Amino acid sequence: MQKIIANSVLLLIPISSLQAAQPVNLPGVIVTATRTETLQNELAAGATVYTRQDIDRLQVKTLPDLFKGTLGLDIAQSGGYGQPTDLFLRGTNPGHVLVLIDGIKVGSATVGTTPYELLPMDQIERVEIIRGPQSSLYGSEAIGGVIQIFTRKGSHDDEKPQVSLQAGGGSYDTAHTAGTVSGKLGANWYNLGVSHIDSQGFNAKRNSDPDRDGYENTGVNARVGHRFANDAEIEAFFMRSQGTNDYDSSFGGNNSAFVNQVFGLTGKMDVLESWHTLLRLGRSNDDLDTFFPDGSFESRYNTTRWNASWLNQVQLSDAHQLTLGADYRFDEVESGDLDTFSPGFNTYSQRSRYDAGLFTELHSRLLDHHFLNASVRGDKNEAFGDYVTGNVGWRYNSAFGISPFASFGNAFKAPTFNELYWPDTGFGGGNPHLKPEESQSVEVGLAGDHGKFQWELRAYHTDVEQLISGWPPVNVNKARIEGIEAQISTDLFGWHHKLNLNLLDPVDVATGLRLQRRSDKSLSFDVSRSFGEFDVGGYVLAQGDRPDLDFSTFPVSRVNLPGFVTVDLRTAWHINKNWMLSGKLNNLLDEKYQTAYGYNTPDRNFFVSVHYNH
Repeated sequence: MQKIIANSVLLLIPISSLQAAQPVNLPGVIVTATRTETLQNELAAGATVYTRQDIDRLQVKTLPDLFKGTLGLDIAQSGGYGQPTDLFLRGTNPGHVLVLIDGIKVGSATVGTTPYELLPMDQIERVEIIRGPQSSLYGSEAIGGVIQIFTRKGSHDDEKPQVSLQAGGGSYDTAHTAGTVSGKLGANWYNLGVSHIDSQGFNAKRNSDPDRDGYENTGVNARVGHRFANDAEIEAFFMRSQGTNDYDSSFGGNNSAFVNQVFGLTGKMDVLESWHTLLRLGRSNDDLDTFFPDGSFESRYNTTRWNASWLNQVQLSDAHQLTLGADYRFDEVESGDLDTFSPGFNTYSQRSRYDAGLFTELHSRLLDHHFLNASVRGDKNEAFGDYVTGNVGWRYNSAFGISPFASFGNAFKAPTFNELYWPDTGFGGGNPHLKPEESQSVEVGLAGDHGKFQWELRAYHTDVEQLISGWPPVNVNKARIEGIEAQISTDLFGWHHKLNLNLLDPVDVATGLRLQRRSDKSLSFDVSRSFGEFDVGGYVLAQGDRPDLDFSTFPVSRVNLPGFVTVDLRTAWHINKNWMLSGKLNNLLDEKYQTAYGYNTPDRNFFVSVHYNH
């Protein structure tokens, strides 16, 4: 089966996110769950995949909008376009998810999270979300899971250039333009995409200056590759987003300038018929400058992450596939501030660290219908030493379309630069003696595939120990997270229906209180249909209440944010084979709600755009 997949996917050789391929053409195949291309129904791990077609159909303009209502995910956003976003994967902390772009680790090494709200949606081809511990394949941070973003690649099959253009606008004085061109020249392929979004926004924070917090972002994506006569390939890719963001802060600054960038070089080849190898080198940058209202400089935090991976897939037999790999990452931080601040105010005691990891993963088919995945990894981290993680998953696909599955794994997260090395300015600094946060997770479930009706039910339990909290930070907290995920999709009366249900109980073991900003229940429903040249659809999101903290009081007090229901409507008119007109009405009921205490969310708003493809 794996050989059939490999032969049918010329550019997705089975090594870590060989997203150089065009995964949009691979229904049921995912890469991130095993670091090789694998059929989704052979895995115990929960996975959600969004293709470019899904992104266009849902008419979402940002990653946080795409993630809302996704199985296992919860979002808390501090305002509108470009505002800070917390992502909770299976109730774990925002820093407990590993984020990759084309196989390269991204995000801030200082705060330990990824600015999803700043990544250019137009430059994304595919998103894979793997739920559950994945440190045995990826190392630090993958406690809640892994999100991998595949940038746009273009066509490898047509010598004629493919061109895509779009322009649109909507509420909050928002304007958006984007364009891509891709094609093939002999044994070479290329893709170039540019996008720009500009919005005056709305007031992000309640009880603050009633200003409009605007946002603008220019994104670029480029890719070029070559296939040699022996089918070996080399490819270089690049993505960059750059812009400015207004926000409301209680601590001085109210404007930022950001740059997020990732670059990679990948080479891959067949050493033998049964041995595929890949070498990837890459670098990601997360740069942020903040400014005071008068435009004067406030602070700078820049992260550079160097990545290197060597992966090897060995086909032991028709039923057994072994993957061996090594990863190396070197993180650097640069910071600066006003001269008027005390000496060393913004200077870290350590500005770099490395992490090296070795791993192996076995994917086996037993008795034709049983599938086993087992992986183990050892990491050596400059900050705290060695750590070993493992994961095992089993799945059985019965002849009746019913599939039971189960998995168990542990994971860890290394402390951030802020937690380890923040300078002591009289209020306490970082703690260089911190240990990594640790987790153990178990999961069981059933899935069913009955032609036009598919369903899935999962239950999981996660214990997270040595959670870092307080200031100066210490390893004291422990969390227990239990959850149920359910999904049903079907075609009924010409309409396609998809229902997601998340039930979550995330608890601080010491206090018995729910963890902040997580909703305990979430229900989303998407329905769509085509009527000739017209597409129509609707999306309903209902979420329960969530606790949060009010930092305006002393001592800090807990507050409860009520649940809410939002309704979105969308339509598209395919004028001809080249032109399309689309429109979306968000928050039809004009619901007033919060996902982060004190911060506004969009009221009723719309967006209309015109598209050209040739």
